[in-house]
Amino acid sequence: MGVLNVTPDSFSDGGQFLAPQHAIHRACEMVEQGADFIDVGGESTRPGSEPVPLEEELRRLTPIFEALSKKGIPFSCDTTKPDVARKAIELGAVAINDVRGFRDSEMAELAAQSGCICIVMHMLGEPRTMQTNPVYRDVVGDVITFLETQAKTLESMGVHHSKIWLDPGIGFGKTLEHNLEILRNISNFVEVGYPVLVGVSRKSFIGKIAEEPEPRERVPGSIAAGLWCASRGVKILRVHDVRETVQALRVWEAIQKQA
Repeated sequence: MGVLNVTPDSFSDGGQFLAPQHAIHRACEMVEQGADFIDVGGESTRPGSEPVPLEEELRRLTPIFEALSKKGIPFSCDTTKPDVARKAIELGAVAINDVRGFRDSEMAELAAQSGCICIVMHMLGEPRTMQTNPVYRDVVGDVITFLETQAKTLESMGVHHSKIWLDPGIGFGKTLEHNLEILRNISNFVEVGYPVLVGVSRKSFIGKIAEEPEPRERVPGSIAAGLWCASRGVKILRVHDVRETVQALRVWEAIQKQA
């Protein structure tokens, strides 16, 4: 899954693809580099970010949806707003990526009616405050319980099991140690029985470990974390650096075949 942030303030590439022509070019480039589909977002969910009005999010995203649809590029929509998700579905989105985990009943009902893939992510709190002293009883157990509960709710509403993907939400209301504990135990998430998606790309926990403040310089650490996840059954990696990740996966898979 290639990341396309059509925003001025995303943590890694804010403003880089805000202009529609730049966003569309980047989407095509990622597909050429090996992305299976593109995750398009018009509202930053970085720690401390403020909500974007509905009209502005639609203004940013609609021309991108239209262009990707015309080009036949599969895309998902990263949003928490049902009206944005509805527009994405109308224009051909294959998935809705909801960082609030479909807690909004309108979003859940829309997803159930659409037949789209539902990417259920865990986030503690909201982006503006989520990194302010996040506390869990048991981070792995708590996150799995939330994801499984939301998945079962979607199934009860008619969403097919195979169209529910789980994302533990690395960096969303989690400390460095919380993130590492989830990654150490990522196979526990796989064992729940739904496809698992993980987004570790360029995130701050990598910067803390590597002592690298610049997100774009965290590619090696991102690939290391991604390969760890893939080796433990994670099916989808959400990444900024498609070419590098695809190459790493191809080499790893070739070695696996001979093991």
